[in-house]
Amino acid sequence: MTPDHPAQLGLWGDSPAREAAQDTLATCPTHEQLAMAHFRHPQAEREIVLGKAVVAYAVQRARRRSIGMVVGVEGLTVRAPRWVAWADIETALRAKERWICKKLSEQRERAHRQQAARIEWCEGVSVPFLGESVVVVLEPGLRTPILRDGHATQAGLPGAAQRALHIGLPHASPPESIRDAVLAWMRQHARSHFSARVQHYAERLQVRVTRIALSSARTRWGSSSVDGSIRLHWRLIHFSPTIIDYVVAHELAHLHEMNHSPRFWAVVRSVMPEYEHAREQLRHVILPE
Repeated sequence: MTPDHPAQLGLWGDSPAREAAQDTLATCPTHEQLAMAHFRHPQAEREIVLGKAVVAYAVQRARRRSIGMVVGVEGLTVRAPRWVAWADIETALRAKERWICKKLSEQRERAHRQQAARIEWCEGVSVPFLGESVVVVLEPGLRTPILRDGHATQAGLPGAAQRALHIGLPHASPPESIRDAVLAWMRQHARSHFSARVQHYAERLQVRVTRIALSSARTRWGSSSVDGSIRLHWRLIHFSPTIIDYVVAHELAHLHEMNHSPRFWAVVRSVMPEYEHAREQLRHVILPE
């Protein structure tokens, strides 16, 4: 069956939900309706009520055998065969109602956290470093960046940065220059910090590491090869030492077991008994931008 005419876009199709929606259009929204969450894909073609959420979703008709669903940053996308009726799509959506709503909520929460993690690159900005906040101070004439303690404007207050990173730039420097200088310093520090932690865990696991390289991969925090080379995402330096240690231990454990079998996790646990907590934290971290 082909999609409905564009004039009908945004309706739910021939179902009781559609009739109920038409009845409520003529009246003022109730408190319950106002309390419902709304999720709208930018290319939304259809709309449906799932639990306590109104979900407007995009539809991709394709030559495929089954109905697929993808929840991404923009929202819900449904991929369906050209011949599938809208009523069948709605039935499939309701069958996955809890999963869809959960993933949409997670994506929204992640988007909010990403927005909160955005950095306005200027003097006095706080930047996460090894799980703590560091204040950026511009100090013209300084040859190399210096990390100093006790330079918070209100030392001792909860959440106040206790350290300051002094960068040798003029006070009127553009944001790009401040960003590049700070991240270059962090990248350099990441190399030394990671090297020390790799050596620590390599000795405990009795593995031989031939090379340590920094990575900027978009989808992986680390990787290892059978030849003993290790790659670690340099921006791990933003996170707590525990998270960094987990990634290091994880990659070095692969030098024993190139898989994620129970034997592999036993190797990780042998040097990091509470690795599950760090692994869970890593799943939810947001990189500052």
